[in-house]
Amino acid sequence: MAAPSRTSSRRKVPAAASLDCATTFQAMALDCVAAIKAHHSSACAGDAEAVHQIRVAITRLRAAVAFFEPIVVDTEWLRLKKEIAWLNGPLGAARDSDVLVAYARRKRYRAWAQRMIGEQLDQRQMRDHRLLVRALRSVRTQHLISAMAGWIRRGPWLARWQRRKDTEALQIYCARELDRWHGRLVHKGRRLKTLGASRRHRLRIKFKRFRYMLEALTETVSLWGHRELRHLHRPAKRLQRALGDLRDLKRFADLAGDGPQAKKDKAKKPPGYRRRKEKLLGACLASHREIATPLAGSILQNSI
Repeated sequence: MAAPSRTSSRRKVPAAASLDCATTFQAMALDCVAAIKAHHSSACAGDAEAVHQIRVAITRLRAAVAFFEPIVVDTEWLRLKKEIAWLNGPLGAARDSDVLVAYARRKRYRAWAQRMIGEQLDQRQMRDHRLLVRALRSVRTQHLISAMAGWIRRGPWLARWQRRKDTEALQIYCARELDRWHGRLVHKGRRLKTLGASRRHRLRIKFKRFRYMLEALTETVSLWGHRELRHLHRPAKRLQRALGDLRDLKRFADLAGDGPQAKKDKAKKPPGYRRRKEKLLGACLASHREIATPLAGSILQNSI
């Protein structure tokens, strides 16, 4: 049986008007934990999409913590953060292997991959999934999932929040944080064309978190409607995906350096590599220009 989708496991939450920052964070974060649980069995069975959805859920959780950092970060989160990083290691390795195998099976790359990479990619995928299954089925992971849910519901951060007398209205806080994240992304993306691979990857993670928060604020708690944030969400999603495709394409091409024909064959890059790279970079730049327009920030200013 296929794993349930992320939306099918979403919790019922109160109307946005009755939420504050703490309950909003809890709704978002518990939604992420529910998604991890929902896809756990399928990921253990080798389902590549389930592995991807668990990674998405973890990234969404990290995004929510970063967004509500002044409210929710405490010593317990710092401990959980290390455990999440441990689990994300085998999850990331398995996901990367799945993506590279999918590249190698594409019609345009199939012959090149067989000649330049050989069987090592399939062997790597099997190894990475074995290590992931071992991690997912471990007591350590079960304790982590339970600890995350407990921290979200009744962690030290919540008692600290409940003692506060200067709590800020939810919509004002979220609008200000979205505005701050948006401004930071616009600034950091100005040198997108000349950024190295590692900096592009870090920028991609920031855009991914921004996109996920826009989705959470419209889907999980309905603070805004899809139309109100569409001018921010669509270019952020396109830019994040294009940066991801750039990274995957480079990693795929780099595999040829260790292949059986690497020293004999001068055509080390996959067919159409340069053209595809230029097209993806162009898509990144176009999406950044779109998200950097004055219109992109208007909804944030108008909502305060």
